[in-house]
Amino acid sequence: MEAVSQESKKGVRLIIAISMVAIGFLFWLIYFKTPSAQTLAFVKHLPAVNASLNALCAACLVCGYVFVRRKNYKVHQRFMVAALVFSALFLVSYLTYHNFQGDTPYTGVGGIRAVYFFVLITHIVLSIFSLPMALITVFYASQERFTSHRKLARWTLPIWLYVSVTGVVVYLMLHVL
Repeated sequence: MEAVSQESKKGVRLIIAISMVAIGFLFWLIYFKTPSAQTLAFVKHLPAVNASLNALCAACLVCGYVFVRRKNYKVHQRFMVAALVFSALFLVSYLTYHNFQGDTPYTGVGGIRAVYFFVLITHIVLSIFSLPMALITVFYASQERFTSHRKLARWTLPIWLYVSVTGVVVYLMLHVL
């Protein structure tokens, strides 16, 4: 059985606190902050960048899963770190986009509108849980608390993967379809 130190408990509490502040800031940025009056030319390309980063994250998560099932822990670790980096880059790009653009309204009509909002709402709700779960899962691995890491990763992986894939779907529904 893994011994849980006070430092480890503090680390988890800090991750949860930082995640809640980040989620609160993002909510404020999207729904309450007035978009910037000045828009930079590159900002219009950020939704496509965001979708690409989500797709790369999803690919890394799947590859990481495949390699951990093969017990190739080094390659698993590299893919999971890459997924975390792609997610971090996504978050920076997403914040930048919403700082300048604000919320993006969906203009679809009919039954597809219900599908879009179902995907969007599940994406948003699960992304709120995905951030602290992913960080705590990585934290457990870095602390060599592999039993806790595995237990949480069983929940984190499908949620993180769903959030990454539905991020691409939301982009396609807003900007392509």
